[in-house]
Amino acid sequence: MDQDRDDQTRGELDAVVQRAKRGNSAAFEELRERFAGRLQFGTAGLRAELGWGPLRMNRVVVSQAAAGLARFLIDTGRQRSVVIGYDGRVNSDVFARDSAEVMRGLGLDVTLLPSALPTPVLAFAVRHLGVGAGVMVTASHNPPRDNGYKVYLGGDDDGSQIVPPVDGQIADAIEAVAASPLSDLPRATDFAVAGPDLAEAYVAATAAIVPAPRLPVDAQPSVVYTAMHGVGWQTARAVFAAAGFAEPAVVTEQIEPDGAFPTVSFPNPEEPGAMDLAIARGVAVGADLVIANDPDADRLALAIPDGSGSYRRLSGNEVGWLLGWRAASDAVAAGRSGVLAASIVSSPALSRVAERHGLGYRDTLTGFKWVSRVPDLLFGYEEALGYLVDPEVVRDKDGISAALVLLDLATSLAASGSSIAGQLDAFAAEFGAFASGQVATRVDDLARIGTIMQALRATPPTTLGPLTVLRSTDYAAGVDGFPPSDILRYDLSGDARVIIRPSGTEPKVKVYIDTVAETPAAAQALVEALADAVRPRVS
Repeated sequence: MDQDRDDQTRGELDAVVQRAKRGNSAAFEELRERFAGRLQFGTAGLRAELGWGPLRMNRVVVSQAAAGLARFLIDTGRQRSVVIGYDGRVNSDVFARDSAEVMRGLGLDVTLLPSALPTPVLAFAVRHLGVGAGVMVTASHNPPRDNGYKVYLGGDDDGSQIVPPVDGQIADAIEAVAASPLSDLPRATDFAVAGPDLAEAYVAATAAIVPAPRLPVDAQPSVVYTAMHGVGWQTARAVFAAAGFAEPAVVTEQIEPDGAFPTVSFPNPEEPGAMDLAIARGVAVGADLVIANDPDADRLALAIPDGSGSYRRLSGNEVGWLLGWRAASDAVAAGRSGVLAASIVSSPALSRVAERHGLGYRDTLTGFKWVSRVPDLLFGYEEALGYLVDPEVVRDKDGISAALVLLDLATSLAASGSSIAGQLDAFAAEFGAFASGQVATRVDDLARIGTIMQALRATPPTTLGPLTVLRSTDYAAGVDGFPPSDILRYDLSGDARVIIRPSGTEPKVKVYIDTVAETPAAAQALVEALADAVRPRVS
Protein backbone atom coordinates (compact mmCIF):
# COMPACT_ATOMS: atom_id res chain seq x y z
CA MET A 1 0.00 0.00 0.00
CA ASP A 2 2.79 2.42 0.88
CA GLN A 3 4.34 1.98 -2.59
CA ASP A 4 1.11 2.37 -4.56
CA ARG A 5 0.59 5.76 -6.24
CA ASP A 6 -2.90 4.81 -7.42
CA ASP A 7 -5.63 6.01 -5.07
CA GLN A 8 -8.11 3.41 -6.29
CA THR A 9 -6.02 0.27 -5.91
CA ARG A 10 -4.46 1.51 -2.68
CA GLY A 11 -7.90 2.20 -1.25
CA GLU A 12 -9.26 -1.17 -2.37
CA LEU A 13 -6.35 -2.98 -0.74
CA ASP A 14 -6.72 -0.98 2.47
CA ALA A 15 -10.40 -1.90 2.67
CA VAL A 16 -9.57 -5.60 2.39
CA VAL A 17 -6.84 -5.27 5.02
CA GLN A 18 -9.26 -3.60 7.40
CA ARG A 19 -11.80 -6.39 6.91
CA ALA A 20 -9.10 -8.97 7.52
CA LYS A 21 -8.10 -7.19 10.75
CA ARG A 22 -11.67 -7.61 11.90
CA GLY A 23 -11.40 -11.36 11.29
CA ASN A 24 -13.20 -11.58 7.95
CA SER A 25 -12.15 -14.94 6.49
CA ALA A 26 -13.00 -13.98 2.91
CA ALA A 27 -10.68 -10.99 3.18
CA PHE A 28 -7.90 -13.23 4.46
CA GLU A 29 -8.35 -15.53 1.47
CA GLU A 30 -8.35 -12.62 -0.95
CA LEU A 31 -5.10 -11.31 0.52
CA ARG A 32 -3.61 -14.78 0.41
CA GLU A 33 -4.53 -15.22 -3.25
CA ARG A 34 -3.25 -11.78 -4.33
CA PHE A 35 0.01 -12.04 -2.36
CA ALA A 36 0.79 -15.71 -2.97
CA GLY A 37 3.55 -14.76 -5.40
CA ARG A 38 4.48 -12.24 -8.06
CA LEU A 39 3.15 -11.78 -11.56
CA GLN A 40 5.73 -13.66 -13.60
CA PHE A 41 7.64 -11.85 -16.30
CA GLY A 42 8.13 -14.11 -19.34
CA THR A 43 8.64 -13.96 -23.09
CA ALA A 44 5.23 -12.30 -23.40
CA GLY A 45 6.26 -9.80 -20.71
CA LEU A 46 3.45 -9.25 -18.23
CA ARG A 47 -0.25 -9.73 -18.74
CA ALA A 48 -2.99 -9.94 -16.11
CA GLU A 49 -6.15 -8.38 -14.77
CA LEU A 50 -5.96 -4.87 -13.37
CA GLY A 51 -6.07 -4.69 -9.58
CA TRP A 52 -4.07 -4.45 -6.38
CA GLY A 53 -1.39 -6.84 -5.22
CA PRO A 54 1.72 -8.35 -6.83
CA LEU A 55 -0.33 -10.84 -8.86
CA ARG A 56 -2.23 -8.12 -10.75
CA MET A 57 -1.36 -5.33 -13.15
CA ASN A 58 -0.97 -2.08 -11.22
CA ARG A 59 1.39 0.87 -10.85
CA VAL A 60 3.60 -0.91 -8.31
CA VAL A 61 4.13 -4.00 -10.48
CA VAL A 62 4.66 -1.90 -13.62
CA SER A 63 7.15 0.45 -11.95
CA GLN A 64 9.12 -2.51 -10.67
CA ALA A 65 9.09 -4.05 -14.13
CA ALA A 66 10.32 -0.79 -15.68
CA ALA A 67 13.16 -0.57 -13.15
CA GLY A 68 14.07 -4.21 -13.70
CA LEU A 69 14.21 -3.74 -17.48
CA ALA A 70 16.37 -0.64 -17.04
CA ARG A 71 18.73 -2.54 -14.74
CA PHE A 72 18.95 -5.34 -17.29
CA LEU A 73 19.92 -2.92 -20.07
CA ILE A 74 22.53 -1.27 -17.86
CA ASP A 75 23.99 -4.46 -16.38
CA THR A 76 24.29 -6.25 -19.73
CA GLY A 77 25.96 -3.33 -21.49
CA ARG A 78 23.15 -2.74 -23.95
CA GLN A 79 22.17 0.64 -25.28
CA ARG A 80 20.74 2.71 -22.45
CA SER A 81 17.78 3.93 -24.44
CA VAL A 82 14.14 2.92 -24.69
CA VAL A 83 10.97 3.92 -26.52
CA ILE A 84 7.63 3.40 -24.76
CA GLY A 85 4.19 3.10 -26.35
CA TYR A 86 0.70 2.39 -25.09
CA ASP A 87 -2.76 1.51 -26.33
CA GLY A 88 -6.23 2.70 -25.30
CA ARG A 89 -6.85 0.28 -22.42
CA VAL A 90 -7.56 1.41 -18.88
CA ASN A 91 -4.35 2.74 -17.28
CA SER A 92 -2.16 2.10 -20.34
CA ASP A 93 -1.17 5.76 -20.46
CA VAL A 94 -0.54 5.82 -16.71
CA PHE A 95 1.65 2.71 -16.84
CA ALA A 96 3.58 4.14 -19.80
CA ARG A 97 4.31 7.41 -18.01
CA ASP A 98 5.34 5.60 -14.81
CA SER A 99 7.74 3.51 -16.90
CA ALA A 100 9.17 6.60 -18.57
CA GLU A 101 9.75 8.36 -15.23
CA VAL A 102 11.38 5.33 -13.61
CA MET A 103 13.63 4.53 -16.57
CA ARG A 104 14.65 8.15 -17.02
CA GLY A 105 15.38 8.37 -13.31
CA LEU A 106 17.78 5.45 -13.68
CA GLY A 107 19.67 7.26 -16.42
CA LEU A 108 18.18 5.88 -19.64
CA ASP A 109 17.40 8.00 -22.66
CA VAL A 110 13.63 7.65 -22.86
CA THR A 111 11.19 8.48 -25.65
CA LEU A 112 7.46 8.25 -24.92
CA LEU A 113 5.06 8.00 -27.83
CA PRO A 114 2.78 11.04 -27.91
CA SER A 115 -0.58 9.27 -27.75
CA ALA A 116 -2.24 5.86 -27.79
CA LEU A 117 -0.89 4.17 -30.93
CA PRO A 118 -0.85 0.66 -32.42
CA THR A 119 1.71 -1.89 -31.27
CA PRO A 120 3.25 -2.04 -34.78
CA VAL A 121 4.16 1.65 -34.50
CA LEU A 122 6.07 0.93 -31.28
CA ALA A 123 7.78 -2.09 -32.86
CA PHE A 124 8.74 0.09 -35.83
CA ALA A 125 10.05 2.81 -33.51
CA VAL A 126 12.55 0.46 -31.85
CA ARG A 127 14.40 0.04 -35.14
CA HIS A 128 13.67 3.49 -36.53
CA LEU A 129 15.12 5.24 -33.45
CA GLY A 130 17.90 2.69 -32.95
CA VAL A 131 17.17 2.24 -29.24
CA GLY A 132 18.16 -0.56 -26.91
CA ALA A 133 14.61 -1.61 -26.06
CA GLY A 134 10.94 -0.90 -26.58
CA VAL A 135 8.01 -1.27 -24.21
CA MET A 136 4.39 -1.52 -25.32
CA VAL A 137 1.73 -1.26 -22.64
CA THR A 138 -1.07 -3.42 -24.02
CA ALA A 139 -3.04 -6.57 -23.37
CA SER A 140 -3.73 -6.92 -27.09
CA HIS A 141 -6.99 -8.86 -27.52
CA ASN A 142 -7.41 -9.99 -23.89
CA PRO A 143 -10.60 -9.31 -21.86
CA PRO A 144 -11.40 -5.67 -21.04
CA ARG A 145 -10.10 -5.74 -17.45
CA ASP A 146 -6.63 -6.96 -18.47
CA ASN A 147 -3.50 -5.02 -19.27
CA GLY A 148 0.05 -6.00 -20.09
CA TYR A 149 3.65 -5.07 -20.74
CA LYS A 150 5.43 -6.26 -23.89
CA VAL A 151 9.18 -5.84 -24.42
CA TYR A 152 11.22 -5.56 -27.62
CA LEU A 153 15.00 -5.38 -27.96
CA GLY A 154 17.13 -3.42 -30.40
CA GLY A 155 20.72 -4.04 -31.40
CA ASP A 156 21.38 -7.59 -32.52
CA ASP A 157 17.74 -8.48 -31.73
CA ASP A 158 16.68 -6.07 -34.50
CA GLY A 159 13.42 -4.98 -32.88
CA SER A 160 12.01 -8.43 -32.12
CA GLN A 161 10.26 -9.40 -28.91
CA ILE A 162 12.35 -10.98 -26.17
CA VAL A 163 13.08 -14.71 -26.03
CA PRO A 164 14.86 -16.91 -23.46
CA PRO A 165 17.20 -16.46 -21.69
CA VAL A 166 16.58 -12.70 -21.74
CA ASP A 167 13.13 -13.05 -20.20
CA GLY A 168 14.64 -14.82 -17.19
CA GLN A 169 17.37 -12.21 -16.84
CA ILE A 170 14.82 -9.41 -16.84
CA ALA A 171 12.65 -11.34 -14.37
CA ASP A 172 15.63 -11.70 -12.03
CA ALA A 173 16.32 -7.98 -12.27
CA ILE A 174 12.67 -7.22 -11.43
CA GLU A 175 12.84 -9.52 -8.39
CA ALA A 176 15.94 -7.68 -7.18
CA VAL A 177 14.24 -4.31 -7.60
CA ALA A 178 11.11 -5.51 -5.80
CA ALA A 179 13.15 -6.37 -2.70
CA SER A 180 13.44 -2.65 -1.92
CA PRO A 181 10.77 0.07 -1.68
CA LEU A 182 9.92 1.95 -4.85
CA SER A 183 10.72 5.14 -2.93
CA ASP A 184 14.39 4.15 -3.24
CA LEU A 185 14.17 4.53 -7.02
CA PRO A 186 14.82 7.97 -8.49
CA ARG A 187 12.21 9.24 -10.94
CA ALA A 188 12.56 11.96 -13.55
CA THR A 189 10.18 13.70 -15.91
CA ASP A 190 12.68 15.11 -18.42
CA PHE A 191 12.11 12.31 -20.92
CA ALA A 192 11.42 13.02 -24.59
CA VAL A 193 7.99 12.81 -26.16
CA ALA A 194 8.05 11.78 -29.81
CA GLY A 195 6.70 14.17 -32.38
CA PRO A 196 4.26 13.35 -35.18
CA ASP A 197 7.17 12.54 -37.51
CA LEU A 198 7.64 9.09 -35.94
CA ALA A 199 4.13 7.86 -36.74
CA GLU A 200 4.40 9.56 -40.12
CA ALA A 201 7.57 7.57 -40.83
CA TYR A 202 5.73 4.34 -40.03
CA VAL A 203 2.89 5.36 -42.35
CA ALA A 204 5.28 6.17 -45.20
CA ALA A 205 7.34 2.99 -44.79
CA THR A 206 4.23 0.81 -44.61
CA ALA A 207 2.48 2.44 -47.57
CA ALA A 208 5.59 1.83 -49.67
CA ILE A 209 5.39 -1.98 -49.37
CA VAL A 210 2.73 -2.19 -52.10
CA PRO A 211 2.69 -0.74 -55.63
CA ALA A 212 0.19 1.85 -56.78
CA PRO A 213 -3.32 0.32 -56.97
CA ARG A 214 -4.27 -1.23 -60.31
CA LEU A 215 -7.72 0.34 -60.12
CA PRO A 216 -8.85 3.91 -59.43
CA VAL A 217 -10.43 4.64 -56.06
CA ASP A 218 -14.01 4.45 -57.35
CA ALA A 219 -13.43 1.02 -58.93
CA GLN A 220 -11.65 -0.65 -56.02
CA PRO A 221 -13.34 -3.32 -53.89
CA SER A 222 -15.48 -1.76 -51.16
CA VAL A 223 -14.31 -2.28 -47.60
CA VAL A 224 -15.70 -2.08 -44.06
CA TYR A 225 -13.21 -1.57 -41.23
CA THR A 226 -13.48 -1.90 -37.46
CA ALA A 227 -10.88 -1.04 -34.83
CA MET A 228 -12.66 -3.17 -32.18
CA HIS A 229 -12.59 -0.18 -29.77
CA GLY A 230 -8.82 -0.08 -30.21
CA VAL A 231 -6.17 2.27 -31.54
CA GLY A 232 -5.82 1.08 -35.13
CA TRP A 233 -8.09 3.38 -37.12
CA GLN A 234 -6.19 6.66 -37.42
CA THR A 235 -2.96 4.94 -38.39
CA ALA A 236 -4.65 2.46 -40.74
CA ARG A 237 -6.61 5.27 -42.36
CA ALA A 238 -3.40 7.22 -43.01
CA VAL A 239 -1.64 4.14 -44.42
CA PHE A 240 -4.50 3.29 -46.79
CA ALA A 241 -4.67 6.86 -48.05
CA ALA A 242 -0.90 7.16 -48.50
CA ALA A 243 -0.90 3.96 -50.56
CA GLY A 244 -3.71 5.20 -52.82
CA PHE A 245 -6.64 3.14 -51.55
CA ALA A 246 -10.18 4.30 -50.92
CA GLU A 247 -11.18 5.07 -47.34
CA PRO A 248 -13.21 2.20 -45.89
CA ALA A 249 -16.65 2.53 -44.38
CA VAL A 250 -16.25 2.16 -40.63
CA VAL A 251 -18.11 0.59 -37.73
CA THR A 252 -18.85 3.84 -35.93
CA GLU A 253 -19.65 2.20 -32.60
CA GLN A 254 -16.17 0.59 -32.46
CA ILE A 255 -13.93 3.06 -34.25
CA GLU A 256 -12.60 5.11 -31.32
CA PRO A 257 -10.43 3.75 -28.48
CA ASP A 258 -12.52 2.73 -25.47
CA GLY A 259 -11.00 0.64 -22.70
CA ALA A 260 -14.46 -0.49 -21.58
CA PHE A 261 -15.05 -2.27 -24.92
CA PRO A 262 -18.80 -1.66 -24.62
CA THR A 263 -19.97 -3.58 -27.71
CA VAL A 264 -17.92 -6.78 -27.27
CA SER A 265 -17.51 -9.06 -24.28
CA PHE A 266 -14.14 -10.25 -25.55
CA PRO A 267 -12.32 -7.87 -27.96
CA ASN A 268 -10.74 -10.61 -30.04
CA PRO A 269 -11.80 -10.91 -33.71
CA GLU A 270 -11.47 -14.69 -33.39
CA GLU A 271 -14.19 -14.90 -30.74
CA PRO A 272 -17.79 -15.68 -31.79
CA GLY A 273 -19.81 -12.49 -32.14
CA ALA A 274 -16.86 -10.09 -32.02
CA MET A 275 -17.28 -9.15 -35.69
CA ASP A 276 -21.09 -9.05 -35.70
CA LEU A 277 -21.32 -5.26 -35.95
CA ALA A 278 -18.70 -5.18 -38.69
CA ILE A 279 -20.51 -7.84 -40.68
CA ALA A 280 -23.83 -6.03 -40.22
CA ARG A 281 -22.17 -2.91 -41.58
CA GLY A 282 -20.81 -4.93 -44.48
CA VAL A 283 -24.29 -6.19 -45.31
CA ALA A 284 -25.68 -2.66 -45.13
CA VAL A 285 -23.16 -1.19 -47.57
CA GLY A 286 -22.63 -4.30 -49.71
CA ALA A 287 -18.91 -4.47 -48.93
CA ASP A 288 -16.55 -6.80 -50.77
CA LEU A 289 -14.31 -7.12 -47.69
CA VAL A 290 -14.83 -6.73 -43.96
CA ILE A 291 -11.59 -6.25 -42.06
CA ALA A 292 -10.96 -5.96 -38.33
CA ASN A 293 -7.93 -5.10 -36.29
CA ASP A 294 -7.72 -6.21 -32.69
CA PRO A 295 -7.44 -3.43 -30.06
CA ASP A 296 -3.69 -2.84 -30.47
CA ALA A 297 -3.84 -3.47 -34.24
CA ASP A 298 -1.19 -6.16 -34.44
CA ARG A 299 -3.74 -8.75 -35.61
CA LEU A 300 -6.06 -8.80 -38.60
CA ALA A 301 -9.31 -10.63 -39.34
CA LEU A 302 -11.00 -10.80 -42.74
CA ALA A 303 -14.53 -11.70 -43.81
CA ILE A 304 -15.81 -12.04 -47.38
CA PRO A 305 -19.33 -12.41 -48.85
CA ASP A 306 -20.63 -15.96 -48.51
CA GLY A 307 -23.07 -15.80 -51.41
CA SER A 308 -26.15 -15.90 -49.21
CA GLY A 309 -26.32 -12.27 -48.12
CA SER A 310 -23.90 -12.51 -45.21
CA TYR A 311 -20.17 -13.02 -44.71
CA ARG A 312 -17.73 -15.80 -43.98
CA ARG A 313 -14.80 -15.01 -41.71
CA LEU A 314 -11.62 -16.50 -43.07
CA SER A 315 -9.43 -18.42 -40.68
CA GLY A 316 -5.98 -17.15 -39.83
CA ASN A 317 -4.58 -20.00 -41.86
CA GLU A 318 -6.57 -19.06 -44.96
CA VAL A 319 -5.36 -15.47 -44.80
CA GLY A 320 -1.84 -16.75 -44.14
CA TRP A 321 -1.99 -18.97 -47.25
CA LEU A 322 -3.04 -16.09 -49.46
CA LEU A 323 -0.49 -13.64 -48.12
CA GLY A 324 2.26 -16.27 -48.20
CA TRP A 325 1.43 -17.22 -51.80
CA ARG A 326 1.58 -13.59 -52.80
CA ALA A 327 4.91 -13.09 -50.98
CA ALA A 328 6.39 -16.17 -52.64
CA SER A 329 5.19 -15.14 -56.10
CA ASP A 330 6.57 -11.62 -55.67
CA ALA A 331 9.92 -12.95 -54.46
CA VAL A 332 10.30 -15.30 -57.41
CA ALA A 333 9.27 -12.57 -59.86
CA ALA A 334 11.92 -10.27 -58.38
CA GLY A 335 14.58 -12.98 -58.41
CA ARG A 336 14.81 -13.00 -54.62
CA SER A 337 15.54 -15.97 -52.40
CA GLY A 338 14.43 -16.28 -48.80
CA VAL A 339 12.33 -18.14 -46.30
CA LEU A 340 8.65 -18.44 -45.48
CA ALA A 341 7.86 -19.26 -41.86
CA ALA A 342 4.89 -20.12 -39.66
CA SER A 343 4.38 -21.20 -36.08
CA ILE A 344 4.25 -24.94 -35.56
CA VAL A 345 0.49 -24.86 -34.88
CA SER A 346 -0.24 -23.08 -38.16
CA SER A 347 -1.24 -24.97 -41.30
CA PRO A 348 1.45 -26.93 -43.17
CA ALA A 349 0.08 -25.42 -46.40
CA LEU A 350 2.69 -22.65 -46.35
CA SER A 351 5.49 -25.20 -46.52
CA ARG A 352 4.00 -26.51 -49.77
CA VAL A 353 3.89 -22.97 -51.15
CA ALA A 354 7.57 -22.53 -50.31
CA GLU A 355 8.51 -25.86 -51.88
CA ARG A 356 6.67 -25.12 -55.13
CA HIS A 357 8.42 -21.74 -55.40
CA GLY A 358 11.89 -23.02 -54.57
CA LEU A 359 12.04 -21.06 -51.30
CA GLY A 360 13.07 -22.10 -47.82
CA TYR A 361 10.57 -22.87 -45.09
CA ARG A 362 10.81 -22.88 -41.28
CA ASP A 363 8.44 -23.98 -38.53
CA THR A 364 8.82 -22.04 -35.28
CA LEU A 365 7.45 -22.25 -31.79
CA THR A 366 4.23 -20.33 -31.22
CA GLY A 367 4.61 -16.59 -30.83
CA PHE A 368 5.93 -13.94 -33.17
CA LYS A 369 9.04 -13.56 -31.06
CA TRP A 370 10.14 -16.76 -32.84
CA VAL A 371 8.68 -16.11 -36.30
CA SER A 372 10.30 -12.68 -36.58
CA ARG A 373 13.77 -14.09 -35.84
CA VAL A 374 13.89 -16.52 -38.77
CA PRO A 375 16.92 -15.62 -40.93
CA ASP A 376 16.25 -14.38 -44.47
CA LEU A 377 12.53 -14.10 -43.71
CA LEU A 378 10.25 -13.02 -46.57
CA PHE A 379 6.90 -13.62 -44.85
CA GLY A 380 5.74 -15.20 -41.63
CA TYR A 381 2.44 -15.85 -39.94
CA GLU A 382 0.67 -17.65 -37.13
CA GLU A 383 -2.88 -18.93 -37.28
CA ALA A 384 -3.99 -16.62 -34.45
CA LEU A 385 -4.46 -13.79 -37.00
CA GLY A 386 -0.86 -12.59 -36.95
CA TYR A 387 1.02 -11.73 -40.16
CA LEU A 388 4.46 -10.27 -40.87
CA VAL A 389 4.38 -9.06 -44.46
CA ASP A 390 7.55 -6.93 -44.59
CA PRO A 391 10.33 -7.75 -42.09
CA GLU A 392 12.27 -4.68 -43.21
CA VAL A 393 9.63 -2.38 -41.70
CA VAL A 394 8.43 -4.19 -38.55
CA ARG A 395 9.86 -7.32 -36.92
CA ASP A 396 6.54 -8.37 -35.43
CA LYS A 397 3.04 -9.16 -36.53
CA ASP A 398 1.35 -6.10 -37.96
CA GLY A 399 -2.39 -5.96 -38.61
CA ILE A 400 -2.20 -2.67 -40.48
CA SER A 401 0.43 -3.64 -43.05
CA ALA A 402 -1.33 -7.00 -43.49
CA ALA A 403 -4.60 -5.17 -44.15
CA LEU A 404 -2.85 -3.02 -46.74
CA VAL A 405 -1.43 -6.03 -48.58
CA LEU A 406 -4.86 -7.67 -48.56
CA LEU A 407 -6.39 -4.51 -50.04
CA ASP A 408 -3.75 -4.55 -52.76
CA LEU A 409 -4.33 -8.26 -53.40
CA ALA A 410 -8.12 -7.81 -53.57
CA THR A 411 -7.74 -4.84 -55.92
CA SER A 412 -5.34 -6.71 -58.22
CA LEU A 413 -7.68 -9.70 -58.31
CA ALA A 414 -10.65 -7.44 -59.09
CA ALA A 415 -8.69 -5.85 -61.94
CA SER A 416 -8.24 -9.31 -63.45
CA GLY A 417 -11.87 -10.31 -62.87
CA SER A 418 -11.36 -12.40 -59.74
CA SER A 419 -11.78 -12.02 -55.97
CA ILE A 420 -10.47 -13.28 -52.64
CA ALA A 421 -12.95 -16.16 -52.83
CA GLY A 422 -11.68 -16.99 -56.29
CA GLN A 423 -8.10 -16.88 -55.05
CA LEU A 424 -8.93 -19.39 -52.31
CA ASP A 425 -10.29 -21.73 -54.96
CA ALA A 426 -7.16 -21.18 -57.03
CA PHE A 427 -5.01 -21.98 -54.01
CA ALA A 428 -6.79 -25.30 -53.47
CA ALA A 429 -6.37 -26.17 -57.14
CA GLU A 430 -2.67 -25.29 -57.06
CA PHE A 431 -1.55 -26.63 -53.68
CA GLY A 432 -4.32 -28.93 -52.42
CA ALA A 433 -7.49 -28.48 -50.40
CA PHE A 434 -6.25 -27.71 -46.89
CA ALA A 435 -8.52 -27.21 -43.89
CA SER A 436 -7.87 -26.42 -40.25
CA GLY A 437 -9.84 -26.29 -37.03
CA GLN A 438 -9.47 -25.89 -33.30
CA VAL A 439 -10.79 -27.34 -30.08
CA ALA A 440 -10.26 -25.33 -26.89
CA THR A 441 -10.97 -26.27 -23.29
CA ARG A 442 -11.12 -23.35 -20.84
CA VAL A 443 -10.33 -24.23 -17.22
CA ASP A 444 -11.06 -22.52 -13.92
CA ASP A 445 -8.20 -24.28 -12.15
CA LEU A 446 -4.84 -23.93 -13.94
CA ALA A 447 -3.70 -27.23 -12.42
CA ARG A 448 -6.26 -28.91 -14.68
CA ILE A 449 -4.11 -28.03 -17.71
CA GLY A 450 -1.19 -30.05 -16.35
CA THR A 451 -3.51 -32.95 -15.57
CA ILE A 452 -4.83 -33.02 -19.15
CA MET A 453 -1.37 -32.89 -20.70
CA GLN A 454 -0.04 -35.57 -18.35
CA ALA A 455 -2.93 -37.90 -19.16
CA LEU A 456 -2.19 -37.56 -22.87
CA ARG A 457 1.48 -38.34 -22.27
CA ALA A 458 0.63 -41.35 -20.13
CA THR A 459 -1.74 -42.83 -22.72
CA PRO A 460 -0.98 -41.53 -26.23
CA PRO A 461 -3.74 -42.18 -28.78
CA THR A 462 -3.13 -44.77 -31.48
CA THR A 463 -6.08 -43.63 -33.56
CA LEU A 464 -8.05 -40.39 -33.81
CA GLY A 465 -11.38 -40.63 -35.53
CA PRO A 466 -10.98 -42.48 -38.83
CA LEU A 467 -7.19 -41.99 -38.96
CA THR A 468 -4.20 -43.85 -37.55
CA VAL A 469 -1.57 -42.08 -35.48
CA LEU A 470 1.65 -42.70 -37.40
CA ARG A 471 3.93 -40.78 -35.06
CA SER A 472 3.61 -39.12 -31.64
CA THR A 473 6.08 -36.35 -30.78
CA ASP A 474 6.52 -34.86 -27.31
CA TYR A 475 8.39 -31.55 -27.38
CA ALA A 476 8.93 -31.53 -23.61
CA ALA A 477 12.56 -32.58 -23.98
CA GLY A 478 13.25 -30.46 -27.07
CA VAL A 479 12.80 -31.78 -30.62
CA ASP A 480 14.24 -30.82 -34.02
CA GLY A 481 16.12 -27.86 -32.62
CA PHE A 482 13.14 -26.56 -30.64
CA PRO A 483 13.72 -25.76 -26.96
CA PRO A 484 11.73 -27.85 -24.44
CA SER A 485 8.05 -26.96 -24.84
CA ASP A 486 4.74 -28.27 -23.53
CA ILE A 487 3.54 -29.44 -26.95
CA LEU A 488 2.24 -32.81 -28.16
CA ARG A 489 2.05 -33.56 -31.87
CA TYR A 490 0.34 -36.45 -33.64
CA ASP A 491 1.06 -37.07 -37.31
CA LEU A 492 -1.79 -39.06 -38.81
CA SER A 493 -2.47 -41.08 -41.92
CA GLY A 494 -3.68 -39.05 -44.88
CA ASP A 495 -1.24 -36.16 -44.21
CA ALA A 496 -3.38 -34.97 -41.28
CA ARG A 497 -1.97 -33.55 -38.06
CA VAL A 498 -3.14 -32.76 -34.51
CA ILE A 499 -1.17 -30.57 -32.10
CA ILE A 500 -2.11 -29.99 -28.44
CA ARG A 501 -0.64 -27.35 -26.12
CA PRO A 502 -1.62 -25.02 -23.28
CA SER A 503 -2.44 -21.48 -24.38
CA GLY A 504 0.27 -18.94 -23.69
CA THR A 505 -2.13 -16.13 -22.77
CA GLU A 506 -5.37 -17.72 -21.55
CA PRO A 507 -6.39 -20.55 -19.16
CA LYS A 508 -7.00 -23.01 -21.99
CA VAL A 509 -5.78 -26.23 -23.54
CA LYS A 510 -5.79 -25.72 -27.30
CA VAL A 511 -5.97 -28.35 -30.04
CA TYR A 512 -4.96 -27.52 -33.62
CA ILE A 513 -6.20 -29.79 -36.41
CA ASP A 514 -4.92 -29.70 -39.99
CA THR A 515 -5.98 -31.83 -42.94
CA VAL A 516 -5.63 -31.92 -46.71
CA ALA A 517 -7.92 -33.73 -49.16
CA GLU A 518 -9.18 -33.75 -52.72
CA THR A 519 -11.85 -31.13 -52.04
CA PRO A 520 -12.35 -28.41 -49.39
CA ALA A 521 -15.55 -30.17 -48.23
CA ALA A 522 -13.72 -33.45 -47.70
CA ALA A 523 -10.89 -31.74 -45.83
CA GLN A 524 -13.36 -29.91 -43.57
CA ALA A 525 -15.33 -33.08 -42.87
CA LEU A 526 -12.10 -34.72 -41.73
CA VAL A 527 -11.35 -31.77 -39.44
CA GLU A 528 -14.75 -32.17 -37.80
CA ALA A 529 -14.27 -35.93 -37.34
CA LEU A 530 -10.90 -35.37 -35.69
CA ALA A 531 -12.34 -32.65 -33.48
CA ASP A 532 -15.04 -35.03 -32.26
CA ALA A 533 -12.38 -37.66 -31.52
CA VAL A 534 -9.99 -35.40 -29.62
CA ARG A 535 -12.52 -33.33 -27.66
CA PRO A 536 -13.14 -35.94 -24.90
CA ARG A 537 -9.39 -36.25 -24.33
CA VAL A 538 -8.97 -32.56 -23.45
CA SER A 539 -12.20 -31.92 -21.57
